[in-house]
Amino acid sequence: MKKWKITGCLILAVALLCTAGEPRVCATNMSEITSESIREMESQIDNAQSERDQLKNSLSDIKKLVQQLEQEKKDLKGYVAKLDENMALIEQKIADFKMQIANKEADIEEAQRQLEHALEVEANQYETMSSRIKFSYERGENYLLEMLMGSTSFADFLNRSYYMEQVADFDNQMLESFIQTREYVELCKAQLEQDKAFLDEAKEGVENEQAALEELMKQKQQELNAYDQRISSGEQSIEEYEADLKAQNELISALEKAVEDEKKRILASSGKVLTYDGGTFKFPLASYTRVSDDYGMRMHPTLFVQQFHNGVDFASPKGTAIYAAYDGIVVAADYSSTMGNYVMIDHGGGLYTIYMHASKLYVKKDDVVARGNTIAAVGSTGRSTGNHLHFSVRLDGEYVSPWNYISP
Repeated sequence: MKKWKITGCLILAVALLCTAGEPRVCATNMSEITSESIREMESQIDNAQSERDQLKNSLSDIKKLVQQLEQEKKDLKGYVAKLDENMALIEQKIADFKMQIANKEADIEEAQRQLEHALEVEANQYETMSSRIKFSYERGENYLLEMLMGSTSFADFLNRSYYMEQVADFDNQMLESFIQTREYVELCKAQLEQDKAFLDEAKEGVENEQAALEELMKQKQQELNAYDQRISSGEQSIEEYEADLKAQNELISALEKAVEDEKKRILASSGKVLTYDGGTFKFPLASYTRVSDDYGMRMHPTLFVQQFHNGVDFASPKGTAIYAAYDGIVVAADYSSTMGNYVMIDHGGGLYTIYMHASKLYVKKDDVVARGNTIAAVGSTGRSTGNHLHFSVRLDGEYVSPWNYISP
């Protein structure tokens, strides 16, 4: 009989804890938001502010960059190389910003989910507390006293007293949990606002860096045009301009000689050597637009002298994939102030292809490439004022027309 009375009191206590009437989820089962959760959210908010500060500090100072580059203009090669280096850094910043934007968009989705969950917990806790208060109000102030006075024995009285204390403790816990949830909701909102602010600033950062990139490109174009004008006006000799091209050719010839020497060494030891089999080249660009400057003799647009153009210039948007025209071995993947980022491929039989002015290189020296492999991306590095691929073909140490190997 005593066991039945205690069980009856347990049923009564559970009814009080979970509120009378229709069944509900107890607040203790919803108490997923803790002091630790709040501390973690506060730490995330601090980190978010730190991220925003770092983002602002990482923005390029275009005025400072231009001032620094002014000192390099006396040496065109050094100026172009330094400018290309700065442009590459800015392009990397843009790529980093875009990655941060993608990550932050994912963070915002998670912050929104956390906020929605916290609001749901808050609503459930509020409903549970309201039902509990309503239950107590309807029972009246004397309800608990009547419940004690209705004890059938001293043991029953102690049981009822104990569970009344449990109910009071639960009410306090439920209130504390609700207060914590309210605090967590506000922190979730603050975190979401921080994430959105970072996203807006990162997008603005991309715009600022893009503007800085365009300004440097404009500076480069102006200086290269001014250099050509100084030559055409007699302030500098055409021989100086041609000396740069001669240096470029000497570099390529030196690379070819080194390759041929290596081939002789390999041939002497193993008898195996790369040989071009006469196959048709793949067109070297993923998206061909137009020929901006063809192979052969041409009138230089600013020097007004007949000059040999040793390749074909294909105008194409920045970042367009550049393909290996044929199977071969990468002889060089490097930078020079005239060719910019360039790749040179040995196809065997004294045949080489050269790809100039790339924005990015995806291969390195001694890589083996197959026809159609992506080796670089279109850009405007080196002696260039617009995005294009300068594609050259050399046979037995001389430039030959690329149209002998490809068709438009």
